[in-house]
Parts: sequence; C-alpha cells; structure tokens
Amino acid sequence: MKQLLSVRLVGILAGLFFAVAALWAFATGAFTAATEGLGEETAEHAFHKYPEDYDFAFDGPFGRWDVAQLQRGLTVYEQVCAACHSLKFVAFRDLAGLGYDEAQIKAFAASKQVPGIDPRTGETTLRPGLPTDYFPSPYPNAVAAAAANNNAIPPDLSLITKARHDGVNYVASLLAGYQAPPAELTQEFPEFTVPPGLHYNPYFATLNLAMAPPLTANDQVTYDDGTRATIPQMSQDVAAFLAWTAEPTLVKRKQTGWPVLIFLLFATVLAYMSKKQIWAAVKPRSRD
Repeated sequence: MKQLLSVRLVGILAGLFFAVAALWAFATGAFTAATEGLGEETAEHAFHKYPEDYDFAFDGPFGRWDVAQLQRGLTVYEQVCAACHSLKFVAFRDLAGLGYDEAQIKAFAASKQVPGIDPRTGETTLRPGLPTDYFPSPYPNAVAAAAANNNAIPPDLSLITKARHDGVNYVASLLAGYQAPPAELTQEFPEFTVPPGLHYNPYFATLNLAMAPPLTANDQVTYDDGTRATIPQMSQDVAAFLAWTAEPTLVKRKQTGWPVLIFLLFATVLAYMSKKQIWAAVKPRSRD
C-alpha cells in the first residue's frame, strides 16, 4: 500500500513539475511577444511594406499554370535577369513543361555556351549547350560574381520563391517596387540615408538593396504574344516563371491531391460502415 502511494505521489509531483514548466514557458513567451515591439521605432519597421497580393493563375487548390505567362517570364529572365543571376537547378530539357517542342529546346540550348572539356587537351572550354545541360552561370565563380556586383553575390533564382516568405508575391513586388525614399521617411527619420551603391525598395527588409533596379522602363523586352511589357507585367511574369522553376510539379500535385482526398473520404466511410456491421451483434455488458 505504501509503495502504491509513493508511486502516485511521484506521478503527481512529476505532473506538477511539467505543468509549472509549461506555464513558465508560456508566460515568458507571451511577455517577450508583448514587449519586443515596445522599443524605439525604426525606419525599417515603419516603412517596410509586405508584398502585394497578386492573383496568379496557379494560386488556390484548382490553380493551373498560365503557359503564356511562363513563356513571357522566361523571356524576362533571359533578357534581364540572366546577366547576373543563375538558374543552376533547371535543365534546358525542362522547358518542355512550358510548351516548347524538342526542336525549339535544342535550338535554345545551342544558343548558350556551357562549360565543357576539350577532348584533345583536357582543358576547360566552352561549348554549345545540349538539352541535358543546365542553365549556365553568368560568372565563373563566386569571387567574380562579388567583384561585379559591389561585393554582393547575386543569389541563384532556381528556388528563390521557396526561399522567401510569400515568395512569388515578394519577387513581383520587389522588382516593381524601386522608388525614391518618400518625403515622410526623411521627415520622420532624418538620419536615414541610402548609402552609395544601394537602392531604396520598401519591400526589402532593410529598405536599402544592393541590386540595382533590373526593370527600368516599359517595353524593356518584347513579348512574342504581343502583350505590353510594362514594369508590373514583367515583374509578375518573371515571378510566375520562378514559381515554376522552384516547383514545376505544383499543378500536378494539386491535381493528384483531389483524387487522394476523395479516396480517403470513401475509405473512411467504408471503414465506419464495416465497423458497424462487424460489431452490430455485440451487446454491451450491463453493470449492476
């Protein structure tokens, strides 16, 4: 009897310990969340903007790729972004997902120079690309990339929409968001400056961005489908294209998900009905 009481007492004390620890953690977290924003207001906090909420065709559970928009986005990447940013996880043959046929992909790949090996000398050389090759980097190494971009290495864009919160909207908003600092900013925070070599963009967390505005004027590129290449249009098109490079199976995953959910629902109903049928003849015991 005494042993049983001891075990129960230890269980009660252990439960109380974990309950007190959980309450302490909750109280500490709540206090931190309530007081961390009570410090002095900063320009970065006051004038930073969250991404615009664009309506992309692939959004939502029934979303689909707008192939024409993805092709326009490839045009923007090729003519604007590829000068600084790589796309190292995307192979030329992957462009079949954008509606290009084999001949078009071969021609596109052949127009690029990719690293290769001279079979006679074994030295590194450049050769025309093949469909199995990946998009080449614009720089031979990270040192050259930093030297050409004010010591800021341009990130690879293959997965950029997955690497940023609300990535697709973020990319589109950032590209179209370059502007001069508003008068309200300099009035409220006179000490705020845009250092040489940086550029003001309210969608960037620190407001000052090393990347120069890549989209500088309307009609900077020419679309094959005749769409007017305004800055907002180009920014949304290339953002959609980068959403595709980050997850080309996005639409297929959504299309697969619905049959799976329907099957699971059917299986759940079937299991419940089977359970009722199997245990129908079993009567619960009555307790006197």
